[in-house]
Amino acid sequence: MSNAVKVAVGCVAAALLAACQTPMHRVPVMVTNHYTPPEAPPAPMVPPAPVPNPIYKVGQPYEINGTWYYPREQADYDQTGIASWYGADFHGLLTADGEVFDRNGVTAAHTTLPMPVNVRVTNLENGRSLVVRVNDRGPFVNGRVIDLSEHAADLLGFKIAGLARVRVTYLGRADLFGPGLAPPSQETPPEIANAVPAAPVGSVETSNLPPVEGVRAAPPTMVAMLPRQIERIEVAPLEAIADGKVTRVPVPAVTAIFVQAGAFTSVVNASTVAARLQMEGARVYPGQKDGKPIYRVRIGPFQDVSAADAVLAQVQALGHSDAQIVVESATS
Repeated sequence: MSNAVKVAVGCVAAALLAACQTPMHRVPVMVTNHYTPPEAPPAPMVPPAPVPNPIYKVGQPYEINGTWYYPREQADYDQTGIASWYGADFHGLLTADGEVFDRNGVTAAHTTLPMPVNVRVTNLENGRSLVVRVNDRGPFVNGRVIDLSEHAADLLGFKIAGLARVRVTYLGRADLFGPGLAPPSQETPPEIANAVPAAPVGSVETSNLPPVEGVRAAPPTMVAMLPRQIERIEVAPLEAIADGKVTRVPVPAVTAIFVQAGAFTSVVNASTVAARLQMEGARVYPGQKDGKPIYRVRIGPFQDVSAADAVLAQVQALGHSDAQIVVESATS
């Protein structure tokens, strides 16, 4: 082997030896067979369930949507009108007297009755009658006399229809912790029951207007055939327990809806109001209440609730804020 070849072989050997002594750089390899799930979002905060704390209350005057309501003791409460019902949207919330509303209970809401009290609600369309516990405020829809729980409306047979013509009769203060009436120890002392706060309204002075010269004054409109007063129908026995038991009572075969602008002991005052509402068809209906004459100014009769609602809104817009819807027998 020549010297030149020896030198070349030596160089190649030296190069290979140097390459073996040089450290190799690793290429990182991505691991694709391992999955780390994203962190789960935090669980939403669940508000604590309302804690019931029922108390007996009458309540202060309050205003809803421009209408003032004046809660008070009303032991003689006996009214007719249109009932509605409420359910899922308020289920589990506290009622106005500190109870927890149960859509499956036998309860009701009223705008002015004290709470809790038991009332008898009679469906004038089918004769079903039921004792319910008033423990909430409402309904705040003009023309509605009471708002029943969903189950109570079902028992009275108008859950599907949504509305019904009813009679509401006060029975007595309810037991705070039971379905019946309050024991004597829970009755409201007279000095408290009669201590109703003053209503936030100013005094109103009234007087008869002098006749307009040259204008003939129309005589008071009297009605010969009056609708039979609904209070004449019999009521169910007064077992005042809100236990969900439905009884049957006789009711008028046909009823009609009226818009009542007011009730007066003076025929002159009643005639004055009727004259102001003459364009709406108001008339004076003489009657009796507690053995004394009373003159009711009414518009109607109607058979459709929406028609009565529309007239009620017109009458209230004319300044008769106390106007209400009543139901009477349409037979003589």
